[in-house]
Amino acid sequence: MPVVTITPYPWIQDLIALVITFAAALLWLRLLDTLARSKAISRHLARKLIHIGAGPIFLLCWLLYSGGPQSRWLAALAPAAITLQFALIGLGLLKDEDAVQAMSRSGDRRELLHGPVQYGVIFVLMTLLFWLDSPVGIVVLMILSGGDGCADIVGRRWGRAVLPWNPRKTWAGSAAMLLAGFGFALAFLALFTRLEIFQLTLAASLLPLLLICLTATVVEAVSGQDMDNITVAVSALGMAWLLTDGMRVWGAAFL
Repeated sequence: MPVVTITPYPWIQDLIALVITFAAALLWLRLLDTLARSKAISRHLARKLIHIGAGPIFLLCWLLYSGGPQSRWLAALAPAAITLQFALIGLGLLKDEDAVQAMSRSGDRRELLHGPVQYGVIFVLMTLLFWLDSPVGIVVLMILSGGDGCADIVGRRWGRAVLPWNPRKTWAGSAAMLLAGFGFALAFLALFTRLEIFQLTLAASLLPLLLICLTATVVEAVSGQDMDNITVAVSALGMAWLLTDGMRVWGAAFL
């Protein structure tokens, strides 16, 4: 740590990493804002692509930090600042019509106070609580960004059979949630293990990871429209906690 050394001075390395994180996140956000505004893609698709892309971009930028005590706090500053921006826009204290159009379903700025703010708060908490000390934070963020984001896109486009207990959700969307969440999480676990940040036995970690993803998928399927970011994250964390002692049974150094 870091994977890419820019300077031998940890604080300077971390400040540069923070700037790069901000730049990458804002570039992704503005790119999708522009595409939605020009009607090259729908507002809904732009919102979900922002949702899906933010997680991987953020985690990849973790590889630039020095790994010092200040690293997690500076890394958390990027999603905290962007979340604060969304909150101010949602409250009407800051004007940004492009962000409203890209991040809301109906064009109502107050919608940013729900999904986008919840999403950002979870990113901050996972960074501060887990950082690179445990893969749990990465798993939760990948299920939330990749799994939950893909579920809505696939469900709207290809979902025909709705879930009997929730007519707003489809079997196709839930399948996408499970597969994408598992795939995104496994890909980042493999990357961070390859870089020797985590000491994992990936083959033995497949079952615990699948159980965590399956739990989050079931909970997402019964969650309300404005609460699924929270319920998905909490359920994934809860299952990871339940599995902590069971890791010895599965034989995986997962948590």
